[in-house]
Amino acid sequence: MASNTSKTARASVRAGQAGQGGALSVLGEFKYLIPLNGGKHAYVRNLTNGKTTHLSTSSEAFVEEIRVLTAAGHGTKIRAELAALAEANPADDWTGIEARLAEAGVFEG
Repeated sequence: MASNTSKTARASVRAGQAGQGGALSVLGEFKYLIPLNGGKHAYVRNLTNGKTTHLSTSSEAFVEEIRVLTAAGHGTKIRAELAALAEANPADDWTGIEARLAEAGVFEG
């Protein structure tokens, strides 16, 4: 029986299935943090559960969401994103947000 799905579609399905065992396979660049309102809020994209939440960056819920992602092995990437956001938007206090997360012990292993 001939398959009507494209080679790219089949590769995408295989890549998705490879991530089911706890490993993560993402095609392209994935951003965990989408800044809003000058850094006061952010969308946090969680690969572990597939949800995107809108959180205040000063809230305890934000800290806990980042803690969950860090525990799942995404801490290094999140720290790199925070550094990039701080460089691109120095007035938005991403450095302070990262410091608050570090102070809360989020990035400790």
